[in-house]
Amino acid sequence: MNSLISSDNTWVLWTFLVVWSAISIVLEQKYKWASKITGAIIALLGAIIFANLKIIPTESSVYDSVWSYVVPVAIPLLLLKADIKKVKNESGKMLGAFHVSALGTVVGTFISAFLLSSIIPHIAEIAGMMTGSYIGGGANFVAMTNAFKAPENITNATIVADNLVMAVYFFVSMSIPSILFFKNKWGMATEGEQNSGGSSTYWTKKEISLKDIAVALAIAFSVASLSNLLSEYISSIIPTSNVFLKMANSIFGNMYLIMTTLMLIVATVFSKQLEEINGAEEIGTFLIYLFFVVLGVPASISEIIKNGAFILIFCILAVFIHLVVTLVVGKLFKFKLDELLLASNACIGGPTTAVAMAIAKGWNSLIISTMIAGVWGYVLGNYAGIIVGNILQIILK
Repeated sequence: MNSLISSDNTWVLWTFLVVWSAISIVLEQKYKWASKITGAIIALLGAIIFANLKIIPTESSVYDSVWSYVVPVAIPLLLLKADIKKVKNESGKMLGAFHVSALGTVVGTFISAFLLSSIIPHIAEIAGMMTGSYIGGGANFVAMTNAFKAPENITNATIVADNLVMAVYFFVSMSIPSILFFKNKWGMATEGEQNSGGSSTYWTKKEISLKDIAVALAIAFSVASLSNLLSEYISSIIPTSNVFLKMANSIFGNMYLIMTTLMLIVATVFSKQLEEINGAEEIGTFLIYLFFVVLGVPASISEIIKNGAFILIFCILAVFIHLVVTLVVGKLFKFKLDELLLASNACIGGPTTAVAMAIAKGWNSLIISTMIAGVWGYVLGNYAGIIVGNILQIILK
């Protein structure tokens, strides 16, 4: 637990989180090698390295603040323009490919849970957490962790395993389009674009006013606060005397499900007004980068050796099945390789990493639809994770 920076050195730890997040973003947008890795992975790997070198502590109230306050504010910001009508009308084939990929996640976690249930404790909770994470990315992992409340050593080992598998997965998914077998069998929706050398236009400067920042943050804090109040109230009035009521309590009383539902309603009802607000996506994404750093901090290599070897196998198997189902079922529905890989990336890493992949590969025509599909994953992943975890708790009990 001893580290160069102590766990109660609040100012220095906050500075580390912000500075390393900024460095990760700058590297991604400035260098081609970094854009291929993605800033999210740089943030994760950097935190893992700093923590294992004992430069920063693996536990701190600063990290708890990111989980408790930063992410609940980030999610409404990222969903600020998630108008249901827009998701349906503008996402094109990408939304269909995303649902195929989400199906792959559910199949993967179910099969992995059944195969490894006898050797991994709390497998239902792990499967629920990873279903949410592998449909909406790291932000959903937080929601599922809070929902299932697995023991800390299990959660930490799962985080480490998830981070390692996710890093390898991103390298694999970035490499697949270069393999002729896959290109010839599935084809490319962006044929002619992939040699354009990539583009950084997605995160270029936008006009943003003080009013934009004020309104975006006011909405985000209001939705997060109201979601917390409703979560506490609903949880208190739904009894947990039997399995079905316990499941209802977990689903309807979950803060993140309430939050995503409220934000969808707000984004749809006030879509015209919110469309004029700039900066919410950028602020939300930066806050998620803080979370990516925190996500890597507990990733002790010794922890996974001690507690997480089988959890690592679970994550590898779940992601492998996810990718196979995505490609095979996607082929049956005539989706192209780039559409399926971006959908898969949006599931595993969220819209940030998927958009980064689209930009790095130069698949510019798919950037917007990928972001929309990935944002939809924030919503779908939370529901799927809660449902899968609770069903497995009943079946594997």
